[in-house]
Amino acid sequence: MNKPRIRLPDNARLGDIIEVKTLIGHVMETGLRRDADGKIVPRNIVHAFIATFNGRVVFEADLLPGISANPYIAFHMRVTTPGEFEFTWIDDTGNKIVEKTPLLLV
Repeated sequence: MNKPRIRLPDNARLGDIIEVKTLIGHVMETGLRRDADGKIVPRNIVHAFIATFNGRVVFEADLLPGISANPYIAFHMRVTTPGEFEFTWIDDTGNKIVEKTPLLLV
């Protein structure tokens, strides 16, 4: 997995509903493709995404093999306080990418 890209609004205020955008580079092998020797390429997808804000889960998704490579995930939430997001992606091999990003208010 590559380093994820995260986009938060630059001008969030208390009470605003913001859009949080994430993108992570991952090949998302479904387990249905064969390599050049005819052997099945083992399944390896990002199967879980969890977003927390100040330690509270604000968005969670279980991903299935039908999702595209380099999954883009966006969600909305209401801003109740400044704080820090923690985003976690987990793939089938157990690799876990965790990225923390502060939400700054104007």
